[in-house]
Amino acid sequence: MIRVLTSLVLILFALAASPNLLKANEERAAVDTISPKKFNTGDLIFNHIKDSYEWHIATIGHTHVSIPLPVMVYSQHSGFHFFMSGNLHHGEESYEGFKVASEGKYQRKLVEIMPDGSELRPWDFSITKNVTSLFVSIALILFIFLSVAKRYRQNFARAPKGIQSWIEPIVVFICDDIAKPSIGKEKYERYLPYLLTIFFFIFINNLMGLIPIFPGGANLTGDISVTLVLALFTFVITSFSGSRDYWVHLINAPGIPLWLKLPLPLMPIVEIMGVFIKPFVLTIRLFANITAGHIVALGFYSLIFIFAEKSIIAGYGISVLSIAFTVFMGILELLVAFIQAYVFTLLSALYIGLALERHSHPAHA
Repeated sequence: MIRVLTSLVLILFALAASPNLLKANEERAAVDTISPKKFNTGDLIFNHIKDSYEWHIATIGHTHVSIPLPVMVYSQHSGFHFFMSGNLHHGEESYEGFKVASEGKYQRKLVEIMPDGSELRPWDFSITKNVTSLFVSIALILFIFLSVAKRYRQNFARAPKGIQSWIEPIVVFICDDIAKPSIGKEKYERYLPYLLTIFFFIFINNLMGLIPIFPGGANLTGDISVTLVLALFTFVITSFSGSRDYWVHLINAPGIPLWLKLPLPLMPIVEIMGVFIKPFVLTIRLFANITAGHIVALGFYSLIFIFAEKSIIAGYGISVLSIAFTVFMGILELLVAFIQAYVFTLLSALYIGLALERHSHPAHA
């Protein structure tokens, strides 16, 4: 572990020394020297929780250390463009007619500057910070599970060791306490790979979002588009796995008074709405909890700079309390990282189990 951390530090210093990755904005430094810019809490928070076209590592004085990422866009007017985000100079300059919008409905998105000065959103296929984090997490998950699988192939009866001893209890927990009770002992094996995948994907990305240095720090599970895709996976699996009884009961639920079905189909409307509300709940629950944790932690951290602008003594005074609350929120987010992965997996298993249920009771005939 020490060797890995040492290698990571050396890589970061190498990246910082590289002219392609280290860019200093001298003009902005001169302006800031004359008229210092006030600390903006909103910028700090949104720069962390929002996606970006570069991977910002640190700011040393007026020097920004960042890793440029590939920008790939298709414009209906000028065709396909490919360049590195370093050409945009941290979003402050334009390149080949493109820039990162600083305000408006396309704020923080890449836009094309038209001849009349208007901004048009092109087809954007860029490898952003969250996409890069997705690739890193996929590689990490593959490394972990291929290593564990290799050890099982060598000797399945051998006692767990190393990372295998961490993974096996979680797999058993998901199997015995989530999949079997929610889906049933007869059918759970078919859906267990999916449940394990979403649990470890969410859990590992939640943990990576808490690491402040590269390759951590991206807010992947706090991106609503990512949580939406995960929820849609559950929705599609639930819909295609639904039994005949599941779909019939959406229209004609048993045990419901007739006046709630006719002439106004109140209950069928509620049941059908529930089918689409379930993935919406999965999307918002994960997105909101992860994002809220980051915002609260960064809010406590920002108190140091807010008070320091008023008085240096006040800044030092509040720093003790601020750091204590920030550390507390970090520890709490470790717990939330597991809980949110567990809740998403459990709800997915429950939705699948309800869709698979078949009724043989006379009342359901």
